[in-house]
Amino acid sequence: MSAPWFSTWRGEVLDNRYRADSDYLKCDLKMPQTFDRNHAVRAFIGWGGVSIFDGSIDVLTLALDYVFQYQNYTEACGRCAAGRAGGQVLFDILDKIARGEGEKEDIARLRATAGVMRSASKCEIGRTTPNAVLHLLEYFPDSFNGCISGRRQSRDYAKNRKNRARITAPCIDACPNRVDIPAYIEGVRDRQPIESLRAVRRTMPLAHTCSRVCPHPCEAVCRRKDIDKPLNIMELKRVGADYEFRHRMEFTQPFDKKDSIGKKVAVIGAGPAGLTAGYFLSINGVECDIFESLPVAGGEVMVGVPEYRMPYKQYLADIEFVKSGGAKIYLNSKIGKEKMRELERDYDAILLATGARLSKKIRCENEDEGLKGYWGAIDFLDRVNLWEKFQIGEKVDLSDKTVVCVGGGFTSMDVVRCAIRANATRAIMLYRRDERTIVGNTSLEEYKEAVEEGVEFIFHSAIDRIEDNDGMIKKLLCNRYEFREGPGDRAQLFKVEGADFEIECDYLIPAVSQSPDLSYIPDEWEIAMTSWGTIRTDGKTYATTKMGVFSAGDCEYGPMTIVNAVGQARRAASVIARFLRTGEIVRDSDEIMDELLRTFRVYHKGDIEGFLGGMERLESKKLSVDERRGGNREVSRGLMARDAFDESDRCMRCYYIAMVAL
Repeated sequence: MSAPWFSTWRGEVLDNRYRADSDYLKCDLKMPQTFDRNHAVRAFIGWGGVSIFDGSIDVLTLALDYVFQYQNYTEACGRCAAGRAGGQVLFDILDKIARGEGEKEDIARLRATAGVMRSASKCEIGRTTPNAVLHLLEYFPDSFNGCISGRRQSRDYAKNRKNRARITAPCIDACPNRVDIPAYIEGVRDRQPIESLRAVRRTMPLAHTCSRVCPHPCEAVCRRKDIDKPLNIMELKRVGADYEFRHRMEFTQPFDKKDSIGKKVAVIGAGPAGLTAGYFLSINGVECDIFESLPVAGGEVMVGVPEYRMPYKQYLADIEFVKSGGAKIYLNSKIGKEKMRELERDYDAILLATGARLSKKIRCENEDEGLKGYWGAIDFLDRVNLWEKFQIGEKVDLSDKTVVCVGGGFTSMDVVRCAIRANATRAIMLYRRDERTIVGNTSLEEYKEAVEEGVEFIFHSAIDRIEDNDGMIKKLLCNRYEFREGPGDRAQLFKVEGADFEIECDYLIPAVSQSPDLSYIPDEWEIAMTSWGTIRTDGKTYATTKMGVFSAGDCEYGPMTIVNAVGQARRAASVIARFLRTGEIVRDSDEIMDELLRTFRVYHKGDIEGFLGGMERLESKKLSVDERRGGNREVSRGLMARDAFDESDRCMRCYYIAMVAL
């Protein structure tokens, strides 16, 4: 990280122009000194101001190039004159000054135009783009006035300047896959559901899936919540996908497929990561074969996520969309070491996306997988969903049974809610931490629906010992815990003496976490592993320690959300396609910019001005509790058209532009 030579970021003015390097004042802005292996960061300019790291930069052309991005990206909605025309006026005046034809009055015109854009633009991109220009005018007046009085071109005006720009927003920045959320919401608002779907699929080929089972971290940073309540972003995402599905339309393709480059990739695993990689590789001209050990495609989402949360027909539509891009899927294809060696010979690259399907143990006394009634979460959900969706295997019937699940994430929530639907007398979730943590791990909606359906939650508790009778689980001896201040003034869990309790149960289902089964990887490949037993990559290019072998998703990172897995796989596919074309394992400028932008904390509370509050957040209709308990129909019915339009109108379109000068 480097302290800037000069910075006005978010109102913090830091002026090191007249200081020696060793005396530089520091600021809160954390900025890497290099952009990639070939370029240093000379300046960063964006919605919050400007930070300059190279004192030799031409600030006039920096301002000009930044305002050009406003025109280039055309993200101004065009619904107000200030936003529609203001950027062009700013650019024309700056260009006039920079080419040596400026007049003294132009400085006043710049300030006036910037002022009008800041006060009258209807969206954030129009309001914030002028900020950095005004800062440069205030602190570097000689750079502007010198070109005017001397009737000369700005120093770098005629040079080939290297800039990298990116559009962002608080919701985009919070999304692990950087879905263009304001764009798909705008499609709904404009009554163009197919355009909304097109915006989603630019980064998210599993549009149905991720509009239903996403934990929507975007809503936690929606700036609307600083006025009333955050937008219902996730349910707006499904509007376009549901419209296409219900009208039996041809798939909306966001890209034209590129010509073949004569290379092919083997993807191991047809879960969300494998499917996503297969789609983006295929449309980029790479032949892609996906190998799946299960009899159905879709991975854990298909066999692990219940029908009431993710209807399999919609997921099948996502899978068909992936195949429409050219990827081929081979089912019942369990891969072993010898097959991997064969794939290495036959393919130009391999992506490992096998997920994490081994349930971890609770680590309590007398824990034995051979006990009758001990049932791993993955196996339990496989059994339930293969029957409910495909009538494969046997129906799970838990009538007159008590089921205890240990965990606090989506998998454990799926277990207990499936147990209710399988007629369990009691379904209990045992969790070491509190209600707030479980909501953070899953979602408030999931937790509330589980409580409504009759799931019992016992917090601050853990199993100490399993009691059995002739190898059959009978009861659980549990400890109670509480938070107390521990070393370093950090709250820690401590056992409450004398507060132990027992639970009689028929089935114990651990859902504390999962780990990947990587036994199929040949030993001689010597692929490095993490301490968690996952595949080690650099987390940026997703390349393993073996050339030509990449990894993404749960087997690389450990259990994660679907949107995380999709984001990883999309970026991995981009790197692999580049590797097959050039032989280099590198990220492109957009991927580097995305990482850089995360250091800027795009969301800041208190930035809202001029927006009307009190607009009700609209929710989709939900099945009644009785309907939910008695079957596996989808709980959330989706927003009605009128409600979707009204909810999308609440979006404040918080786009920002950021640019790095190299």
